Amino acid sequence: MRAPALQPFCEIRAELGPPIEKGGGPGGCWRIIPIIGGTVEGERFSGRILNLGADWQSIYDAGYAELDTRYVIETHDGAMIDIRNFGFRHGPPEVLARLAAGEAVDPALYYMRTNPRFQTGDPRYRWLNHTMFIGTGERMANSVRVSVFEVL
Repeated sequence: MRAPALQPFCEIRAELGPPIEKGGGPGGCWRIIPIIGGTVEGERFSGRILNLGADWQSIYDAGYAELDTRYVIETHDGAMIDIRNFGFRHGPPEVLARLAAGEAVDPALYYMRTNPRFQTGDPRYRWLNHTMFIGTGERMANSVRVSVFEVL
């Protein structure tokens, strides 16, 4: 059996609103980060991110964050595609502190990986509903960039 291969699929640039701190409990805290817009660029589709999503994060005292996003992409040709993107971000405490302060940090210094799942009823893109993807991300002060790869 051969190992899966990855093929570049698209790049997501999601614009973020100010975080909403939800508080926390034993072992961590929770926050909601609104996703207020952005772009998607790829060979098989491009589009814009609508202002109606969020990243529901759990930040654990053990030094990592669970990322749980959901938002909508309107493609260049009018399809609506829902994306759910679950992942993890972790790294050395000093690097994570710089990210939290909004500093530009080389994404090679921390781990940010996601598992995007696309869903649509549009027949042109229905194949997305049953295709696996993986993403690698970068957090900036007011946005996130995720390079998405199709798992072949």
